[in-house]
Parts: sequence; C-alpha cells; structure tokens
Amino acid sequence: MTETPSSPPPARRFLMVHGVQHRRPRQHWLWWLTEALRQRGEQVLYPQFPAPEQPSVSEWTDLLHAELAQLGDQERVVVCHSLGCALWLRAAQTLPEDLRVTRVLLVSPLDDQAFTVANGNEEFKLQRVDPELLAAASAKPPRVVVSATDPYAPADPRAWSAALKMECDVLPAAGHVTPADGYGPWPAALAWCLREQTPLSAVTRGERG
Repeated sequence: MTETPSSPPPARRFLMVHGVQHRRPRQHWLWWLTEALRQRGEQVLYPQFPAPEQPSVSEWTDLLHAELAQLGDQERVVVCHSLGCALWLRAAQTLPEDLRVTRVLLVSPLDDQAFTVANGNEEFKLQRVDPELLAAASAKPPRVVVSATDPYAPADPRAWSAALKMECDVLPAAGHVTPADGYGPWPAALAWCLREQTPLSAVTRGERG
C-alpha cells in the first residue's frame, strides 16, 4: 500500500490576545479576524484568558507563555487588543528566547491613566517599557494601531510609539476599536496578517456589513 504524503506544516501561526471584560464575542473584530484567517487555511489560537473582568497579571502571563509555546518554529504572529497590548509590553520585558515571535500588532494600547482599580487592570501598569527588551521580543518592530478618538490611548500615540521604536497608524475616529465603534469585519487587519500590508486603515462604511 502506497502511503499518501502528508501535507507540509503550516508556514505560520497566529495568536489573538484580547483585553479586559472580553469573552470572545462573535461580533468583535478579533473573532472575525480569527475566522477569516482560518477560512484561508491559517492556524490561529484565540484563547479565553481567565477572569477577564478582574484579570491577574500572573495568570495572564502564564497563559500567554503557554500559547506562545504552541506557535511552532516558523513565522509567529501575535495580534493584541487593549489590555492585551499591556500584557505583551509587560511580557516582552522578560520573554524567554524560545518564546520570541516574528510580528506583533498592538491595537488600542492603553495610556497610564487607563490603569485603575475601577477598570480592573491596575496591576498591568508598567512604570517603564525598555525599548531594547521590547525589540528583542519580536523579529520585526511591533506595529501600533490607535484611534484619534480613543479615550484610553496615550495622548500622543505617535510620540509614544516612536519612543519605543514602533511604527504607528492613527485611525481618525475609531474609538477604542470595538464592535460599538464599527469593528466587526476589519479587512485592513486581515491584510496585515496575510501580507504585512500597511498602513492599517479604518473600516469604511461599505466594509461594516
């Protein structure tokens, strides 16, 4: 009996890292992006981080490390939103060499004033992010996407990103880039995942569906 050749391993894997109070709603762009990638044959991890209403730095970091270890040995792509960005920035400071990735997309990173007891995320605040440690955590500089109307974002996102040696795309009026802001389908995020197409643009009225 002739054996059927096995298919080659995937060239890349993706990891989606959500934010606070997030329970993977189907209307969220992270869900849409996961499904759009999977429909194209890509391998995507989209874990539910524990207790999203009261997240724990240690628990979320442990799960992040476990998920990163599942990304294989080829291209590793991480997409973060909101508190997920803070988690990546924190984890990058001490990320083991074997867990480093290829590309990172940070959507709606948080300003220092967004870390409060009321928001349930206070312990995720970092006093300082070391640009060299951040750069070492990924083969390419992270890319930031932030909205000019995001109440939780750094006041000057371009300067904040530049200080950390990251590229930055500023959307004109996208709030915190959530479903309430029109971000279910987001073709620009898919284009970045598949082809590194930049800059990432806002959702247009025709793309909202």
